[in-house]
This record gives sequence, C-alpha cells and structure tokens, in this order.
Amino acid sequence: MIGAHLLAHAGEGRVLPPLTPLGLLSDWTLEWVPALGAVLVGALYVYAVRRLRARGDAWPVTRTLMFLGLGLGTFVVATQSALATYDTTLLWVHMVQHMVLGMITPVFLALGAPVTLALRTLPRRSRGWLLAGLHSQLARVLTFPVLTGALFVATPVALYFTGWYSATLRNPWLHELNHVHFVVVGCLWFWPLLSPDPVPGRLTYPLRLLAVFVTMPFHAFMGVAIMGSSTLLGGDWYADLGRSWGPSLARDQQIAGGVLWGSGDLVGLIVLGALFVRWFSASQREAVREDRRLDRLEAAGERAAQSGR
Repeated sequence: MIGAHLLAHAGEGRVLPPLTPLGLLSDWTLEWVPALGAVLVGALYVYAVRRLRARGDAWPVTRTLMFLGLGLGTFVVATQSALATYDTTLLWVHMVQHMVLGMITPVFLALGAPVTLALRTLPRRSRGWLLAGLHSQLARVLTFPVLTGALFVATPVALYFTGWYSATLRNPWLHELNHVHFVVVGCLWFWPLLSPDPVPGRLTYPLRLLAVFVTMPFHAFMGVAIMGSSTLLGGDWYADLGRSWGPSLARDQQIAGGVLWGSGDLVGLIVLGALFVRWFSASQREAVREDRRLDRLEAAGERAAQSGR
C-alpha cells in the first residue's frame, strides 16, 4: 500500500514507483474522508433495508447490489485503489478515475433507489421533511434537465481548459473536493434519467433518450480536443515530478483523451440500454394496468346488465 497523496503532494520532483499491472490491483491507499463517507452511507442503506424486511416488506436485491456493490463499490475503487494512488502521477489514471466518479458511480447509485428506500423507512416527521424537499422549488431547479445537462457538459470544459485542474494537483483539499464534485454533478444528471426514485418534473422516456443522445458526443469532442492539444494539462506539475517511467507527457495526455472519448461513449450506450429496458418495463406495467381497468369496466357492465334484467 502506498500513501499516494502524502508522497505526491509532499513536493515537486517526487515520483511514485512504476505502475505495473500487479500494482493496479495491489497499490491501494487510504483516504479517510471518502472511505468513512462510503462506510456511513452504506451502513445507513443496509440498516434501512433490514428495517424494511423486519416488518415483512420486500426490497429488491438488485437495488441493493446496484447501490452497494456497483455504486459505492466503484466509488471506493476510484478513491482508494491504484486509481487514487497514481491519480496525480499519470493523467490517464486521473481520467479513468474521473469517468468512474462522474459517470459510473452516479448511474448505479441512482438505480439503487435510496430516496424510495428512505421514504419507506423514515419516521413520519422525517418522511414529511423529505417529501417537502422533493416538492420544493430548489429540487425542481436541481433536476431541471437543461441546467443539469449544461452543468454535466461544462464541468470537464472548466476543469481541463482553465487553471482548475492544475490547482487540484497542488492542493489536496481542492483535489478531494473535485472528486465530490464529479459525483454530485453525475448524480444531478443521471438521477432524473434513470432512478426509480420520485423526481420532480421527470421527463418522458423519449425525451430522456434524446437528452442522452444530445450529451453523448460531447465526451468524444473533449477527448479529441485533449488528444490533439499542444498544451499539456498540468504540464508543469507532471514535468516537475521527474517521472522516468511510463509514457511521455504528450503520450500520457493522448491516452487520457482516448479514455475520455471511449469511456464516455461506452457509458452513454449503457445508459441508453438501461433507459430502453426501463421504458419497456414501464410500458408492460402500464399495459397490465390498462388490461385490469378494462376488465373491471367489462365486469361492471356485465353486473349492470344482469341487474337490469
């Protein structure tokens, strides 16, 4: 285990040992704040599920696996594994971490439906506060697709084409806040699109698909721009590290741009697939409800005809 940030932020000119395939699995670090945050959120989710089942109510195992295993699990990997250990040493590692925190973690947290779970287990007063928050004007603003989509698209532009990224490399607190920012922005974008939770002003499925289609090409454009840029992102920081192993600074940036391009398209396709599945399931449920309604009307008509004889 390597204390990445203790070394990387100790001073310029310090560099970690070469990253190897084995190191990707073994070179973990311990970042206390995200680790404790993940444990706390996971414990609250498990407690709520156990409380729900203790009173005889069901909760889908798939939602628990989505939230804990793939949501919090990918968050822990991104903030504790070699991705965190080497995220200030190699730009491409940072980019993988960025995509995990900004696109993968939020998708599976949303599919875990924690708000629905909270509404089913919180005491009446707390549930009332949560419902009031969900119906507030602030919630409507924070889930407004144009705003959240613009924020989702603008974040990497502001990060990589201003001095923001270089600042995160030199300031550990800003570095960690950047990770939180990725997750929050990703949740604001993906929650109204994918989550079964109640969301104010939710779009219809065709409009949700359109929203994903509109934002999908953006990561490709950003990736190509980064790959072709003659200006090195965080160039002074990486040059002062004096890293003598791995790709050159220019090649590292090209790989990072390729990661942004390829992973953005891949996750976008996964989201589209998830939306199609949810749309199909919703259509099936609506068809069942409509059949039952028609059956009730038919039965009522038959009873009325028999009573009129």
